[in-house]
Amino acid sequence: MTDIFADAVALHRLGKFAGARRLYKQVLRQQPHYFEALHFLGLVEAQSGHPERAERIIRQALKCNPNAAEAYCNLANVQGELANVQGELGRFEDAIASYNKALQIRPQYANALNGRGAALQAIKRFDDALASYEMALAIEPGFIGAHYNRGNVLLQLGKLADALASFDKVVATEPYHVQAFVDRGKVLNQLGQLENAQESFGTALRLDPHCVDAIYNRGNAFLRIGRLEDALASFNHVLALEPKFPAALNNRGSILVRLGRMDEAQASFDKALEIDPDFLDALSNRGHAAVAVNAYDVAAEDFRKLVDRDPGFPYALGNLLYCRMHLCDWRAFDQLTLQIREGVLAGRRVVSPGQMVAFTDSPKDQFDATRIWVEDVHPKSAVKANTPYRHDKIRLAYVSADFHDHATAILTARLFELHDRTRFEIVAISFSPNDQSAMRIRLMASFDRFIEVGDKTDREVADMMRSMEVDIAVDLMGYARRNRTELFASRPANIQVSYLGYPATMSSTYIDYILADACVLPPADKGNYSEKAVYLPDTYQVNDSTRRISQRPMTRAEVGLPENGFVFCCFNNHWKFTPRVFGVWLRLLSAVEGSVMWLLEPGAIAADNLRRVARGVVAPERLVFARRMGIEEHLARHRLADLFLDTLPYNAHTTTSDALWAGLPVLTCMGHAFPGRVTASLLRSIGLPELIVESLEAYEVTALKLARDQAALSDVRSRLAQNRKTRPLFDTGRFCRHIEAAYITMWERHQRGELPESFSIDPID
Repeated sequence: MTDIFADAVALHRLGKFAGARRLYKQVLRQQPHYFEALHFLGLVEAQSGHPERAERIIRQALKCNPNAAEAYCNLANVQGELANVQGELGRFEDAIASYNKALQIRPQYANALNGRGAALQAIKRFDDALASYEMALAIEPGFIGAHYNRGNVLLQLGKLADALASFDKVVATEPYHVQAFVDRGKVLNQLGQLENAQESFGTALRLDPHCVDAIYNRGNAFLRIGRLEDALASFNHVLALEPKFPAALNNRGSILVRLGRMDEAQASFDKALEIDPDFLDALSNRGHAAVAVNAYDVAAEDFRKLVDRDPGFPYALGNLLYCRMHLCDWRAFDQLTLQIREGVLAGRRVVSPGQMVAFTDSPKDQFDATRIWVEDVHPKSAVKANTPYRHDKIRLAYVSADFHDHATAILTARLFELHDRTRFEIVAISFSPNDQSAMRIRLMASFDRFIEVGDKTDREVADMMRSMEVDIAVDLMGYARRNRTELFASRPANIQVSYLGYPATMSSTYIDYILADACVLPPADKGNYSEKAVYLPDTYQVNDSTRRISQRPMTRAEVGLPENGFVFCCFNNHWKFTPRVFGVWLRLLSAVEGSVMWLLEPGAIAADNLRRVARGVVAPERLVFARRMGIEEHLARHRLADLFLDTLPYNAHTTTSDALWAGLPVLTCMGHAFPGRVTASLLRSIGLPELIVESLEAYEVTALKLARDQAALSDVRSRLAQNRKTRPLFDTGRFCRHIEAAYITMWERHQRGELPESFSIDPID
């Protein structure tokens, strides 16, 4: 029997499992309680892919020798394999128990400690796993498997520097350890050492050109630095090797969205969900892809499914309500807004900042929601401002995706033209589409330098701005769509300012100031802003005093309005409508015979939803929808309306300026947060404070009074026409002097080495 057993062991070592199995069984027919033969037969079954048989046989071996530490360790290994195959966490618990028995017999058993660490790690007992690996390494300092496993658990614990040290130890000792190079690259990627991460992934691929994990993670690294085409090529390579890789399909879809290849993106997300219907990240991203092409009905359905399947999925509630607001679909509106507010109060990831400003009138809720978002999505900057630059002129860079025919450009174009070139050098950092419009041509001519950076990564743009020695960078985007917030994290300018594009705090460490006025940002609310407030006199909002209004005669009949009825108007984006404000509008229509509500055409679904809500209160035909038209004619048609009714909690902004510039009075209910106080700021600046009320009840009463008292409304219109020429709101030159004084004050503080602080600018006539 001894010779047969020795022959079996020799075959076993050569990997000839069938022959070894036959000989072990021959031994056991003669000696059924031969421990070594049972033990090794169990190992053969495990190595042949039969873990259940292996477990049964090793247990038989242990009955013959209950003190065999190695057999307990191998039993635990098999139980861990069964746990992976069967998806039963309890098998990992069995494995841990078996490792513990091995360690009771042999306390200094490094293999058992390492295996126990892996089982603990599998059930997410990461701290216990780390302790087990470190005990193994205390016994066997050169145990590469334990170093590798230690690195992985440290990565999961977020202890990146320690994880990197472990992986460095592995690759220094075993320079052909492909997976260690891959995981080392993952750590470097998270540490922001992106070039080193790429080098580590590259080494793994030189060792194994078909390592899917390395190709996939290299794609993630490319994606992080904005090299979209390279990332796309990586994920396509992954899918060529492994077509049913849902995560690669999901990431590929996200890149295709950013590249504007929406049909391909949709197909990629669909394929990921076909392979894994429970892949909620892909479901969420498919919803975002639909939002990108304004298919809000499709997006709302995806986000509804997401909320139904996982109510706590990050930002799903906010996305659902946001899409429904674009459809004027107010089902469960109060319930969703309450859930979102409760989620924010609990510190959960339920809503993005750009959505929260439309959902709440609370500055604190907006601040808290933004803080949660920033901590989750945007990097914290440890970079300090540069040493003050010494230039003859202050180098002032405006950063935006809206340097084309856009509301932001409409407001700011004249400001850029009027800046004092003896004091300032004005630069545009543009990542906007060149729409070949007259506005784009005008903007390009209004800057000293107009730099298009749409094809550059955030890091490249930041490096470029730093090399230009920008003194002050003004972010005109905030968290608005198509923002490039992350480029500000590396401090490309000494002073960084939020202005105009986003009416709330950015809750970041790298935006120093927000330009405001005492109406939109009352001093008592400064605690809800991470930025220091710079208070401009008159109003925070710039306007263009040279805007042209079409002089072509236009009739009510031409735009579908009744010739004689009172025309209430709101040309706000329809996602700003809320059921409560819309209810006020319907009551006004009911109270003012023959009146209509004139709205911009919101799309077929939203229009049908608004008519459905109106039905039962007034005839749906009393909602009149205005088609889109050129800006000069759009301004002219304001004169056909009688009274503009503002929205809450998000007011009209540029839209209020449009109405006032065209001579149409605007009635607003002033809210508590910045987005809901903008119209009040503009009305104060143009000298019409009586059009500001502080409750929706007063808003309804005042609107009804003006609709019924033509003399009072005529007086308001007359004063608006006069004040438009004499009050500060549309005096761009005056505004330019004020904002330049603000920039100079910021710059002088920095030159003196002082930290940012809130301050006010006195009026300059």
